[in-house]
Amino acid sequence: MSSLSAPGFPEEHVRARARGGTAAVFPDPAGYGTRLYGPAPAAPADALDRARIVPPVFMPERLEKLIDLAREPEFSDVGLTTSVGGFTARLPLYLSAFGSTRAGSGDLAVHAARQAARLGIPMVIGENMVPVHGYRRAGDAVRSALSARVDAYLAEVPDGCGGIVVQQSTEDADSEVWNLLYSDPAFRPLLETGRLAFELKTGQGAKPGLGGMTVVDRAEAEQLARRFTVRDVFGEDSAHRLRCATPGTFTDEILRQQLRFMRNNFPKARTWVKFHPGRDVDRAARAAWAAGADAVTVDGAEGGTGWAPGVFLDQVGLPLAECLRRIGRPDGCLLATGGIWEGGRALRALALGARAVGLGRAALVAVDEDPDHGLERLAEALALELRLLVSALGKYATSALGPEDLWWPDGSFAAPAHPADDGTAHPAAVTTAPGEAARPAGGAV
Repeated sequence: MSSLSAPGFPEEHVRARARGGTAAVFPDPAGYGTRLYGPAPAAPADALDRARIVPPVFMPERLEKLIDLAREPEFSDVGLTTSVGGFTARLPLYLSAFGSTRAGSGDLAVHAARQAARLGIPMVIGENMVPVHGYRRAGDAVRSALSARVDAYLAEVPDGCGGIVVQQSTEDADSEVWNLLYSDPAFRPLLETGRLAFELKTGQGAKPGLGGMTVVDRAEAEQLARRFTVRDVFGEDSAHRLRCATPGTFTDEILRQQLRFMRNNFPKARTWVKFHPGRDVDRAARAAWAAGADAVTVDGAEGGTGWAPGVFLDQVGLPLAECLRRIGRPDGCLLATGGIWEGGRALRALALGARAVGLGRAALVAVDEDPDHGLERLAEALALELRLLVSALGKYATSALGPEDLWWPDGSFAAPAHPADDGTAHPAAVTTAPGEAARPAGGAV
């Protein structure tokens, strides 16, 4: 029986895909021949969903593919394998971080890890897993929540693809999480095959500028008070307490120093950075790439699986589309997450410069619907839509997508001028219709 709910998210559509897979991409075939089909009634949409995907009439890349194949290309000829932050992914997807929330750190997360591995896509493990749940090495009687996800992933992932990414926040740094993992023999296979990454988390879409928050009971609050701020915000008689993590403090220089620390101290691990949807996200992304980050993740304001104040969920942070518009043509691998659940939204993010998109709430809802194969079916449906859409654009790889493949009817995405590093102005890439030496994470160096 389903236990999760996701208000404001297309939960029932996701559950239908978790059950039916690629069949859910199409209308019910029982109505074929007796029903006339057209666009569905317009639904409220953010800027990314308002963009139309616009195939051209003339398709020189299709001609090139025709010559290469010696036949007319089909949508099944579209390649979806890509490089994601130094890893090979069979689809332009990754499993987003769930962190230490109750929904995201239990059995559902283990089921999601197992299915992400079978799909051959990277998995991100969120912050505060060790400070909250502890860390126990192989051979211990009981495995930790983090280790359970890692074990499930490693048991299923094919050779040569996928990878595990572990976030670290201020409280994780105090627990020396990355040092624990880097020295743990259980992670040696990942290091030897180049499939381990550490992600410096500076924020998240659900609550930009704040640290992680969870709800705990009184007993757990007493245990966590040594490492976290715990507040009584639900009333003195409530059994619940609010556990708060600190967001960390960042400047250009602090970011560069922390990335330098990561590359020097963990040379066999890839270096990722996650930014919340801040107004200077373009500047932050360029600084991270210049400092050698293998991937920059941008979490739009639509994102979030965890606990957050309602005012933040509704009113704080840039939408994902605006983040991508401000970044423009990326200087390195750009990853995007925020309300992704189907191929159209994924394609728009890819056309705006993302290399891959993350599944967060959609993944949890899918495994809640079917713990054994729900995420796989959801991803298969999304992959079919991507192949159909990319082919319709006359292209045969997601890397060939670009802003020219999109059109905003309100003209809201006219490109602004961004100040370049040398002080001159240059246009953004997106154009549309006219009209220990240092703290390894979370705090100041």
